[in-house]
Amino acid sequence: MNSEAYQEINHLLESVYGTRRADQLTAKIQEIVAKHACSSVLPNQAGPVALTEKDVILITYGDIVREEGRAPLATLNDFVTSHLKGTFNTIHILPFYPYSSDDGFSVIDYRKIDPALGTWEDIEGLGAKYKLMFDAVINHISKESEWFQKFLLDRAPYTDWFIVPLHDWDFSKVVRPRTSPLLSDFMTFGGLKQVWTTFSNDQIDLNYASPDVLLEIVDLMLFYASKGASLVRLDAIAYLWKESGTPCIHLPQTHQIIRLIRKVFEVSGINTLIITETNVPHDDNISYFGYVDPQTGMGNEAHLVYQFPLAPLVLHTFITGNAKKILNWVETLGQQGLFFNFLASHDGIGIMPARGLLNEEEIKAIVDQVIANGGKVSYKSNLDGSQTVYELNTTFFDALNAPYSPSAELDLARFMASQAIMLSLAGVPGIYYLSLFGGSNNHKAVQKTGRNRSINRQKFRLPELAQMIGQSNSLKSRVFKAYEHMLAIRTSESAFNPHSAQKVIYLDDRLFVLERNNDETANSAVLVMINVSDENFEIRLDLKDTRLAGSGSVRELFSGNIFEIGDNFVDLNFGPYQLYWLKVSG
Repeated sequence: MNSEAYQEINHLLESVYGTRRADQLTAKIQEIVAKHACSSVLPNQAGPVALTEKDVILITYGDIVREEGRAPLATLNDFVTSHLKGTFNTIHILPFYPYSSDDGFSVIDYRKIDPALGTWEDIEGLGAKYKLMFDAVINHISKESEWFQKFLLDRAPYTDWFIVPLHDWDFSKVVRPRTSPLLSDFMTFGGLKQVWTTFSNDQIDLNYASPDVLLEIVDLMLFYASKGASLVRLDAIAYLWKESGTPCIHLPQTHQIIRLIRKVFEVSGINTLIITETNVPHDDNISYFGYVDPQTGMGNEAHLVYQFPLAPLVLHTFITGNAKKILNWVETLGQQGLFFNFLASHDGIGIMPARGLLNEEEIKAIVDQVIANGGKVSYKSNLDGSQTVYELNTTFFDALNAPYSPSAELDLARFMASQAIMLSLAGVPGIYYLSLFGGSNNHKAVQKTGRNRSINRQKFRLPELAQMIGQSNSLKSRVFKAYEHMLAIRTSESAFNPHSAQKVIYLDDRLFVLERNNDETANSAVLVMINVSDENFEIRLDLKDTRLAGSGSVRELFSGNIFEIGDNFVDLNFGPYQLYWLKVSG
C-alpha cells in the first residue's frame, strides 16, 4: 500500500466530505482498488504516461458504419483497420452503453454494451489494435436506469443518489447550458418530487454529496481501466457538484473529485489518462489542469483538457482572412498543460469558449456564416431570463464552405488549411469521423429527430462509405486522401510531439506561422506556414530567427519540393489557402 498516496486521497476526501467521513471513505477506496488489482482482466498499464506525435485520436460512434449481419463495433474495427491503418493509433468511441436518448449520453447502464452495437469482446478486439478512449458520462444518468428507478421507489441507498433541492434552495446564480427546465417533476413512492436535470428530463444529475455515489463512480473508473480504457473522458464534468447560492459549475468539490479519480488511478498502478470536457470560456476551461508544474507543463488534475476555443477561432480566422487573433491567442498558451485539440465533434462548435477572445460582432459573423451555410443554432438560458447562442450545429466542412455555391478547389484547400492549423499545435489532435471526408450537414436527420445535433451525426452503410472515399475524383475522396497524407507526415515528425515547443512568428496578417521543435531530436524543427486568405501573394522569408537558419535548403513536407536558401532568405509563393510545412533538407 502506498501510504503517502492514500494520505493524499484522505486529504481530498476530507476537503469534500469532512474529517469524520474521510477515514471511512479512504478505507473503502482501498478495498475497491484491492478488488480491481486482483482482477484477471486488468491490463498491465503500469509505467510512465508517454504521448508522442504518433498519438492521433479518431472520434466516432460505435455504429458509424454498418453491414448486414454483423455487430457495428466489429464492422468499425474492420473499417478502421482497412482504410485508416497507420493513420490513427487511438479511437474515442462515443458512449457505447445502453441509452434512452441523446445518442448515447443518457446512459441506462454504465457497465454494459448496447446490444445493438456489440459486446465487450468487440471493445476488447478494438483495444487489441488501438488505444481506446471511453466516455464517463458521470454527471447524469438516464431516468430508465436501475439507480433512478429505485430512487422512484424510495429504495435505500438510492433515495440520496439524486438531487431534490429543499424549498429554500437559492437558484439565483445557477449557470445553465440549456433552455430546458433545471428541475423536472417525478412521481415517487413518497409523492411528487422535483429532481435536478441539467441537460434534459431524461438525464438525471447524480448527487455527489452522497459518498455512496462517489464510491460507485470510483469503482466504475477502475472497471473502465480494466476493460482497456487508455483515456477516460469526463463528460460535462464542470456541473458535477451543486450547492445552494452558487453557480453550480466549476465548484471546488468538482476539482477535488477529479484529482481524487486521478490519484486512484495512480495508486492502482495504471496509467489511464483523464481528459475533461468543459464547454466553457478559456480561463475556466484551463482551470481543469489544476496546479501546473512550470518545469514540466503538466497539471495535477486532468491529464488533457479539451481545447474548446480553437474551433471558433479557426472559423473567425478564415472568415476574416486574418490570422492575427488566433496567433495572439496561441502565444498566450505557454506551459498551461496538455490540450486535446479538435475542430469538429458530435456536439457542434461551442460559442461560449470564444467569449472574451472574440467580440460580439466577430461572434455574430461566425453565427451568420454557419446559418447561411445551412447550420443550426442551439441556445442557453441566462440568469436574467434571456437566451444566448451556446453552440453551432454543423459539420466543420459546411461551416467553412458554402454548400449552395461550391467551389471544389477552394473548398478543399480552405478545409485542409483549417485542419493543418489544428494538427500543427502543441497537444494531441482529435478528428471527428465526418471531417475525414468533408462530411455535409444532414438536414434529413434533423427533420427526423427534431434535434439540431443530428445534423452532424450521419451514419453509413459500409458499401456506401467505401464507395464515397474510393471515388478518386469526388471531393469527399480528395479530402480523405489529403487528410491521410497530412496525418502520415505529421505522425512521422518528432517536432509534432504533444510536448514540443511552439513559437509564434508574425510575418503577414494573412499567414498563420508557427515553429515547432523537439529539443530531444536533432534537426527536428518544422516551420508551419498557412495562408488563411483566398489571396495570391509572394513573401521573402527571413530565417535568421528560426531553427532553419544556416541551412543551405529546406524541404516542403507535403510536396517534397526543395527551396534553396541564400543569406538566410527564401522566396515563397502562396496561392489561396496554400500551406507549407518546412524542414531543413537532408
